[in-house]
Amino acid sequence: MPTYNYIALNNNGSKKKGILSASSEREARKYIKDLQLTPISVAISTSRPSFRSKIKNKEIVLMTRQLATLLEANTSIMDALKITSDQLNNKELISIILNLREDVIQGKRLGQSMKKYPDVFNNTYSSLVTAGDSSGSLDLIFNKLADYLEESASIRQKVVSALTYPIILIGFSIVVIFALLTFVLPQVIGQFVKAGAELPLITNLLIGLSNNIFIIILSIAILSAFVIFGYRKYISNIENHISAHKKLLNLPLIGNFILVSEIERFSSTMALIMESGTNLDLALEESSKVFNNKYLHHIVMNAKKDMVEGKDFIFSFNKTKVFPNIFMQLISSGYKSGNLVKMFYKASDFLRNEIDTKRSIFLSLLEPLVIIFMGGFIMLIVLAILIPIMQMNTLSLG
Repeated sequence: MPTYNYIALNNNGSKKKGILSASSEREARKYIKDLQLTPISVAISTSRPSFRSKIKNKEIVLMTRQLATLLEANTSIMDALKITSDQLNNKELISIILNLREDVIQGKRLGQSMKKYPDVFNNTYSSLVTAGDSSGSLDLIFNKLADYLEESASIRQKVVSALTYPIILIGFSIVVIFALLTFVLPQVIGQFVKAGAELPLITNLLIGLSNNIFIIILSIAILSAFVIFGYRKYISNIENHISAHKKLLNLPLIGNFILVSEIERFSSTMALIMESGTNLDLALEESSKVFNNKYLHHIVMNAKKDMVEGKDFIFSFNKTKVFPNIFMQLISSGYKSGNLVKMFYKASDFLRNEIDTKRSIFLSLLEPLVIIFMGGFIMLIVLAILIPIMQMNTLSLG
């Protein structure tokens, strides 16, 4: 469906700009009027819009929670979408909801229509809504989605809060180090050179760094650009992409954290989709879309393929030797007992706790490590200045 840029007047006569999706200009003008605006100009957009920067997470959570409440009260999906759009303030999100409502009226699936807005509704969101729509449990799905989004937002906020001080400290330290190397050190050492003092190795090294700091920064930037370009070209081949992501999981320290984070998200998505009544094979396919790691996505899709051919998907998972033992034990038990949804939830809870523990340890260590590293570098600069001073004092005393 094409997107349109529009300029319109509100009730106060002020101009408003926006973007919306519609099948025609006439339909776009109708949507604009639904927003209580008077269209001035409507033109088809030549670029794909990005709503995400204009729509906050908390607005999506609020919309999701409102839809869940209305659907629980046996409100039709068309009415629920209209009522929800009336309760929101964000014009872009209102426009999207009205577009979704129009699609539903025309007989389209809500989840499929949401896939037109990947910047707003990610794969997990649209896949779960599709599953809930098929099974008639949209109220349950929207409630679960709201819980999931709220929890994700809470975790994100905790991480941001924990990282704020170390980031400020790193930024301030870099400014101080740059100023010392660029302005202070050359001035002070220049006086020693004029006095004929012999400079120690540490001072000569830092002077060399100071004299070439801009060349070093430029070289690092150019090298980084080449590495990024080369990596992107390498992973443009799907087999290389899978291979690179497999190696990523084997990296020390961060590899296991990435693996556990990915499998936790997969587990919670599997539980939600299967709880909505979706078959296991389709649940595997939809849940595989939440992976950022192409290797894990490849494994799950192969397991789904094996399952369609009559093989055991647990065996397919086991033979890769990738998944954590606790995860395999839980889903194997759930598969045998016919309680997979419960076991996927248990796996998600266990892995989430493991992630929280590792994240807490990392964040608690980050601040002192930053202080030690930055303090140590500043100490080197101070020593590079103090040692020549001490040598000159020794010579003068002698």
